[in-house]
Amino acid sequence: MRILSGAAAAASVRQIAARGSRYAEVEPAVRRIIADVRRSGDRAIRKYAKRWDGLRPGTPLRVSEEEIQTAWKSARPDLKRALRAAAANIRCFCEMQKPVEWTRTRQGISVGQLVRPLNSVGCYVPGGRYPLMSTLLMTVIPAQVAGVENIRVTSPQPQADVLAAAAMLGVREVYRVGGAQAIAALAYGTQCIPRVDKIVGPGNLYVTAAKKQVAFDCSIDFLAGPTEVLFVSDSGSPEFIAGDLVAQAEHDPEALAVLITTRRDLANQVALWVKKFIEKNAVARESIRRNGVILTSASRQQSFEWANEIASEHLTIDRKDVQLVRNAGSVFVGDYSPQAAGDYASGPNHVLPTGGAARFRGGLSVLDFVKVISVQKLSRPGLRRIAPHVELMARTEGLQAHAQSIRSRCGHA
Repeated sequence: MRILSGAAAAASVRQIAARGSRYAEVEPAVRRIIADVRRSGDRAIRKYAKRWDGLRPGTPLRVSEEEIQTAWKSARPDLKRALRAAAANIRCFCEMQKPVEWTRTRQGISVGQLVRPLNSVGCYVPGGRYPLMSTLLMTVIPAQVAGVENIRVTSPQPQADVLAAAAMLGVREVYRVGGAQAIAALAYGTQCIPRVDKIVGPGNLYVTAAKKQVAFDCSIDFLAGPTEVLFVSDSGSPEFIAGDLVAQAEHDPEALAVLITTRRDLANQVALWVKKFIEKNAVARESIRRNGVILTSASRQQSFEWANEIASEHLTIDRKDVQLVRNAGSVFVGDYSPQAAGDYASGPNHVLPTGGAARFRGGLSVLDFVKVISVQKLSRPGLRRIAPHVELMARTEGLQAHAQSIRSRCGHA
């Protein structure tokens, strides 16, 4: 793993922070797929599913409820216990996230907010290198807590473990659809798959590019690219740090793995542990070779200037440094908060912003599945109190009808 310091480290930070996407490479192909699905519906879906996902002729696109329930009945007891424990923690965290309705009244003016769930969402569960049953939990549970009535899961060749998780959560709609074609189906609807109000969940480059293209017609969570892990530490365990760097690196050869530290000796020790851990992990080895780097900074302040500029998906820090974090998808504090715990069972969501998007938002949450609607009620005295200000501002903007709508009410008082 490369170790950089001084000007080379600063240049590396700028390069990482400016990391772009590869969406342009696949956008023409994705555009054709979306157009095909909009034009031909299920026929196009089946064509692509047969070509890329091995869907057999005659196999229903929708997974039957019997197959979903059979997956749960056939699941190992220890896996059932693990799924239940993870789901309980995720649900508890989501319940605490849920916004509340409120009303405040002052001098004849009542204002407040309503909280209403979306009607339908599509949860994309990747099915490529690693079928992620954990992603089904992370996307479906916050939607359920929000009160979403119609939850549709799409996944290419959904494995039994994914279906078992769906059964445990009571999900009734699972479709054997993946890739850009799944996003198109959810956004626009087909004969078999009804359209949804919002699409959430991570996917490969084609999935993400498709989400980008449909975003003006169907709401999405965000564009999630390859996994990112960033450590900022001067006192962490070299073995633990290296373990987390490699754990996230094994997701994807394009994953980003970075350590920032003021201690050269810690940098050297972590590099040795990483070398040991990647010996038998081909994906992580390639990821570390491409995008693994250790940056030595001149001070703790500089470390966090760099970290906040990078705005990583996952960020692990020492206990004393929480207040220094401005930009991160999810934060892990101290030696005994491995990022893998967040990937599965600690409670916070693992669907997180990448590519610097942590500069302006956090991870998937219950807030992604609700609408917060403002409400206001004015009494006659309350309106009279602000009427002069409203009329003046309306006339200043040249909106005479606005001013008249106020005068007519106050004139009849």
